[in-house]
Amino acid sequence: MRGALVVTGGSRGIGAATARLAGTRGYAVCVNYRGNGTAAEAVVRDITEKGGRAVAVRGDVANEAEVARLFDETEKALGPIGGLVNNAGLTGPISRITDVSLATLREVFDINILGSFLCAREAVRRMSTARGGKGGSIVNLSSMAAFLGGPGEFVHYAASKGAIETFTIGLAREVAREGIRVNAVAPGLIDTDIHAAAGAPDRVERLGPSVPMGRGGTAEEVAAAILWLLSDAASYVTGTSLRVSGGR
Repeated sequence: MRGALVVTGGSRGIGAATARLAGTRGYAVCVNYRGNGTAAEAVVRDITEKGGRAVAVRGDVANEAEVARLFDETEKALGPIGGLVNNAGLTGPISRITDVSLATLREVFDINILGSFLCAREAVRRMSTARGGKGGSIVNLSSMAAFLGGPGEFVHYAASKGAIETFTIGLAREVAREGIRVNAVAPGLIDTDIHAAAGAPDRVERLGPSVPMGRGGTAEEVAAAILWLLSDAASYVTGTSLRVSGGR
């Protein structure tokens, strides 16, 4: 059995697909959620009904005390942590930068950037061989928006994911000799409810034909890339951002 894996924002979309796949790969999975406990428990049931181990743990990743509790409860229920998927994130409403509100900026940056920092910090404290841990792997969720810029829609979101790209490189180099690998996955146009939450439920259908592969991707396709980066098959891969974008 592999070490425990924390998947933030694991109740839906890419996070849920990652949690389910990890459960079939021998990980004991913490399905973190902030608001939808029913959805998180459904993911846990999907894992346990197939013979895996999983728990749902509520926690706001932008809250330092709640992040510490998230990791404490995971270790208490599942044992030592061996991996983290920093998946929790949001775009905020579609908006030009001239119209984006301060409240949206703060929420997007708090969840996408601060949340990833706090969770990674907690994971490193527990996994680092320099601190008595056994090592591990972190995968941060970036986005192709970091490279495309999100003009007219998500400049604020794109900027937050640009920060994740830089964070991934820096943290990977900082902890490379402490038994921890740090990578990112940059999904492109993926069919999840994040688009509806931003106010564009038809976005994948509308933009899919413009992708070189001619379609949007699935959460399961992104999850497969995440699980590869977590695995020993990627043992010499760190500080890398893997684009899962259909060529976009």
